[in-house]
Formats: sequence, structure tokens, C-alpha cells
Amino acid sequence: MESTLERARALAGELAALRRAFHRQPELGNREFATVARIEAVLDGLGLPHQRLLDTAVIARLEGGRPGPTAALRADMDALPLTEATGADFASEAPGVMHACGHDVHMAAALGAAKLLSERKAELPGAVVFLFQPDEEGRGGARRLIEAGALEGVDAVFGAHVAPDLPEGCVGVRYGKFYAASNTFRVIVHGRSCHGAVREQGVDALGAAAELAAALIRLPERLPGERCVVSVGTLHAGTAENAIADRAELAGIIRTLGPDARRAVKALFRETVDAITAAWGATAEVELRESYPGVVNDDAMTRLVERAARAALGDGAVRVIEAPTMTTEDFGELLLEKPGSFYHVGAGCDLPLHSTAFLPSDGAVVTAAAVHAAVIEAFLRGR
Repeated sequence: MESTLERARALAGELAALRRAFHRQPELGNREFATVARIEAVLDGLGLPHQRLLDTAVIARLEGGRPGPTAALRADMDALPLTEATGADFASEAPGVMHACGHDVHMAAALGAAKLLSERKAELPGAVVFLFQPDEEGRGGARRLIEAGALEGVDAVFGAHVAPDLPEGCVGVRYGKFYAASNTFRVIVHGRSCHGAVREQGVDALGAAAELAAALIRLPERLPGERCVVSVGTLHAGTAENAIADRAELAGIIRTLGPDARRAVKALFRETVDAITAAWGATAEVELRESYPGVVNDDAMTRLVERAARAALGDGAVRVIEAPTMTTEDFGELLLEKPGSFYHVGAGCDLPLHSTAFLPSDGAVVTAAAVHAAVIEAFLRGR
């Protein structure tokens, strides 16, 4: 009997063509209309029933031949507002939009897994739900999918991301905390304008905001033992070079690992804003928004992924990731609802994610499809 990896390799040409079609026609979050039409066409060819949710989400279901549990496999679909610089012959044909985060690979791999599992559905217990999710790069489509009922009846959920720090053909698993939680923020500092020659007659909103920005960036230094990052991405203030600004606005993002660190940094953030603006005689409006919750993998499901990946690829192709990443991923929303695991697949490209030159290999699609199929089958069979 052919192995799962051998069966995936037999689909290599088909999967590469599918991935390249997605890559040529990238679409931003909640606008993935051509993308979902292509996904639906493939699902129709496999005979898998599917439905639309949220306008651009596709949910498909594969019923096995015997009763059993239900596993979900998620693939994100949206691209980024970047101009591609890969030089590939299948480069983006959409001006200013490209798949710089590998979601083209994710979609093609999930469809490859659907084909591999469909070929053996009569032997499989239970069912598989395929979640093609919009808007991972924006406000997060995972929570809206949950609210629309996409996880009803699901017992476990799995997914993966291409990773430039892993070679092609490798898979990385991480136990416990994996991706950071995030909180975006906006602070508007209000002062009082005056002539720059008599600045003591005003309240310098720009000066307060500049000190605040520097202090916020250094917040992690005040939390020894906790890994976190505070980034200030924008600072806007002033209208004239010889006038004290009466308003300044800064915005950014906080990244933390685990709920305790998240609570501590949020409290310290507000304390810092209040102290610095008060010292300048200014006032502040603060918007501190909850964003992605972080990815915390279930240990039992991660052991299942590790075993299945080793069986599919060989021991040498599977690595245990030692440290979490401070990037964010809304797959964590799904893990708040169901046990599961999120893993990495070697991209075959060592350029960073979100680079305009990031271009995973076609081989990454084959590896991901094989591992997805192996993981889902292992879960359904209780291995």
C-alpha cells in the first residue's frame, strides 16, 4: 500500500497548478470571491458538499464510511496589500496585492488533503470539516466563523502555517503556548496650542506623545521573566513648525504570551499613559482593543500530530519547536472552542513572511497535504 506521502507526491503537479492559480489571483480579506469560486470548483470535483458563510467562507464536509468523531481542518485564504517582487512566472496579476504569507499554499494543501482523504473515505470513521477562512490578516475571520456555527459538531481542529525557518519537507510541532496574543491600541493626547516661542504657555501634546511612545516600547523591560513586545507603528501630530501641537495620536500593537502576561502589560500600559500625560499637563483618550487571543496548543492533540507526522514523513523530518513566536494568528480563536493543534510546514524559502519576495516552494504544498491527511486520519482512528 502506498504511503500518504507517496500518494501526495503523485498529486504534485495538480497541487502545484492549483497553488499557482491561487497565487496569480490574490484577494484581500473579505473579498476572496474568485478564490472561493475556485475552491468550490475543486470541492465539486471531489463530490464534497459545501456551503458559503460570511460571503467568502467555504465550509465543506466529508463523511466517512463508518461512525466516528469529527475533525476540522482550517486553511486561511486572504492575501496582503503588497506589490510582489518574486519575479516568478506565476506572480500576482492583481496590482498591489500578493500572497506574501503562504495562504496560497495553505489552501492548495487543504484541498490536497481533501482529495487524499476522499480516496479513502469508505474506510474512514467519522467525518472531516474543511474550513476555508477569510480575513486572517485583517480583523480575523475565525471568530466570525465560530459565531456562524462552523464548529458545531466538531471534536478537534487542526491547521498549519508555512515557516521559512524550516527546510522543505520538514514539519515543526510546538507544545503549549505557540503564537502571541495581541492588543491593538490608539492613544490621542490632548494639549493646548501656542506659539513655539512661548511654549510654556501651552501644553505640548507632541512632546508628551513622543515620551509616551519611547516609554511604551520599553514596557517589556519592566516585566522580567515575561516575553512580550510593544510596537508603536504610527505617531501623528502638529500642523506648523513654529506652533506647539494641541493634539497627537499614536497607535501600535502589544504582543504577549498567555493570559497572565496579557493582563499585566495592559495594566502597565494604562498606568504609563496616565503618568506621562499627567506629567506634561495633558490628557489622553485610550483605545485598547482585544485582538487575537494567541495560539495555545493542546498537548494531547500535539502528540497526535507529532506521531502522525513522523509516521508520514520519517523521524528526521519532524522537529519540536522549542520557543514560541511573537507573531499572531487567529487560529487561536478556534482553539478556545475545541482541542486541537497548529503546526508548521517548511516553506522551502528562507525569506521572511510578509516580504514582497516571499515565495514558498511547490514542494511545501505536497508536504502539508500529506501531513494534514495523516493527522486527520490518525485523529479519526483514535491513534
